Amino acid sequence: MNLTQTDSTISAATSGGARQDRGAKPIFPSSDAAILPLGSGVASFSQLVAKLAEYLTPAELKKIKEAYRFSDEMHLGQMRMSGEPYISHPIAVAEICADWKLDVQAIMAALLHDVMEDQDVKKDELIERFGPQVATLVDGLSKLEKIEFQSQIEAQAENFRKMLLAMARDVRVILIKLADRLHNMRTLGAMQPAKKRRIARETMEVYVPIAHRLGLNNLYRELQDLAFSHLYPVRYRTLTKAIKAARGNRREVVNKILDTVSGTLEAAGIKAEVYGREKTLFGIYRKMRSKHLSFSQVLDVYGFRVVVESFADCYVALGTLHALYKPMPGKFKDYIAIAKLNGYQSLHTTLIGPYGTPVEFQIRTQEMHRVAESGVAAHWLYKNNDGNLTDLQQRTHAWLQSLLDIQKQTGDSAEFLEHVKVDLFPDAVYVFTPKSKIIALPRGATALDFAYSIHTDVGDHTIAAKINHEQVPLRTELRNGDIVEIITSPSSRPSPNWLTFVRTGKARSAIRHHLRTINLAESIELGKRLLAQALTALELDPILPPELCEKLLNESSAKSLDELYADIGVGKRMATLVARHILSLIEGDAPPKLALDGSGSILARKVDPVAIYGSEGISVHIAPCCQPIPGDGIIGQLKRDQGITVHMADCELAKRQRTKEPDRWIDVTWAPEVNRRFECRITLLVKNEKGVLARVAAEIGESDANITAVSMDEDKDPQLMTQLRFTVQVENRIHLARLMRNVHRIPGVARILRERG
Repeated sequence: MNLTQTDSTISAATSGGARQDRGAKPIFPSSDAAILPLGSGVASFSQLVAKLAEYLTPAELKKIKEAYRFSDEMHLGQMRMSGEPYISHPIAVAEICADWKLDVQAIMAALLHDVMEDQDVKKDELIERFGPQVATLVDGLSKLEKIEFQSQIEAQAENFRKMLLAMARDVRVILIKLADRLHNMRTLGAMQPAKKRRIARETMEVYVPIAHRLGLNNLYRELQDLAFSHLYPVRYRTLTKAIKAARGNRREVVNKILDTVSGTLEAAGIKAEVYGREKTLFGIYRKMRSKHLSFSQVLDVYGFRVVVESFADCYVALGTLHALYKPMPGKFKDYIAIAKLNGYQSLHTTLIGPYGTPVEFQIRTQEMHRVAESGVAAHWLYKNNDGNLTDLQQRTHAWLQSLLDIQKQTGDSAEFLEHVKVDLFPDAVYVFTPKSKIIALPRGATALDFAYSIHTDVGDHTIAAKINHEQVPLRTELRNGDIVEIITSPSSRPSPNWLTFVRTGKARSAIRHHLRTINLAESIELGKRLLAQALTALELDPILPPELCEKLLNESSAKSLDELYADIGVGKRMATLVARHILSLIEGDAPPKLALDGSGSILARKVDPVAIYGSEGISVHIAPCCQPIPGDGIIGQLKRDQGITVHMADCELAKRQRTKEPDRWIDVTWAPEVNRRFECRITLLVKNEKGVLARVAAEIGESDANITAVSMDEDKDPQLMTQLRFTVQVENRIHLARLMRNVHRIPGVARILRERG
């Protein structure tokens, strides 16, 4: 039995001399120590070489030194915000990579990762000096030039997309990038407060979940605490003081549990190392926020880890602990039988310890412990001799491949990043195919997400789903242990309605890709009309000359005019902004010439409204709040990735939104010939008598209208009157008026009106 303690603040005062005599380590790692930079002072190249010499050959070390000399030469004279020579940063990044024992190309790329971005070194030069592998890694780590982007957010999203796609092709890219971000977060103190918060928020939203998804748990926890310290510095300091005080107050309980557990396991013949462990500051803070607790109410600040020798010992140790302390119902999780998405394996159980305190235990083998701490990096030098991928590497490879699938179906950087963020959420549900294969999906995933996780073609042709052998709606959320079966049909196609409930990025991007493809012609046509309207408002010719089109495409990220029109049609670009850009290209930087009236006020030129035909597909949506139909006065709202949403002109919701974003509203009108039917809601107050519902439904059918939904208001007195609500499909206001007159004549119908909100 090896008893290992892990906290210097407690070790000096632990009970009994024996533990001190054995040279025990501290029981809990200090939260302060966890966020300090590695080593003291500025990182040195000699320390890096000493660390690399443990696993690289002399020939490989020579290549490392060449990369260092080149990087040092390129960054000569460049300083960090803290006043240190800039070269200290690449060395520190390489040192973190060396802790993961990454290969020679990765270490060289870590030393060179900023030369392309900061010193304008070309990729061809890196290929010539250091080879194509190193050059490709450095290129994947370099940000794009900040041109062609309409906003800082779009530029940031495109940089993330480039990095993630490079990662999908070579996981070393993200490992180096995470090391880069870790050192930047450790040395963020010299930045301005606003920049600190921006970088910390970006770290929490993107890099922390990526580290978790790849199983880099030590990195994940440190990045979380570092980001927390810069986002909420006062809360961080307050919580740090509270934890230091709690260590002293709870020392007796911790020592008693350690002694009792170690003695019990030894008596049962189980060789084990027992570690005390402290939750991260951010983990404690998150629990306090989510459960509305004070710090004193968070009882499980400390937990214990039991590391045993074999797989079987994990379950024997679990039984031994359950015999020692009473387990809490519903607090046992077996991540050995079903590993987490990132390869993590352990048994988790919460027991009622001494003095009634709940205590969490994690039980695992040495191999599981290594993977739990280092994830993908743990397998870097431990590949199977036969060349096959480990189970963890296969899962990681499958996720990275899904990034490439999403990229193929997504044309927009911000949308791509949105999909990836969704898939980075750590919570997951584990379900089974009919052949008992385990599929892991994000929490909240639906049966349709399951279909797309099998294959895009399966998702596109899904018509129904069965969960545990019972047919369910496609929007049904999955639960752990569900057996899911998908029913497909060659004639089935994705519906825009699916976007309202799918959860995974892969499903969402596949549905949007399909809808864009089948409605591309309509989106292009609508985009042309919107741009023509915007150009006319600026007194410009809607027909653009070829040389102007070429200049416009050169300064935008669109590859063709049709792509530009389609982006406008689906709301990715605003027609007014594109029109103003065209005006600036025509007149240079000179302000536009505006017509003035006699008093000096600007004359507004009358612009023809955009005609709505009803066949524009996903480019035009009818607002569900007011459900306008032909004959109603209407107005259009431009929404990103949704095209135009058509509201009634007097819609209260539209009025409120128009005051907030007036630039996103345009004049629209119904086309002379509208080629579809539209839904609207009608409410009837009827006498509660036999056959009234059947008579009303029959009359609606006789009036050439279709019923899509019906409901009854239960608030009315059922003995006297009942309120019925119908959603019907009609051609226009004249058709609706005729239907309402016919229904009103039915005996028993006291009142009928159209709902408008």
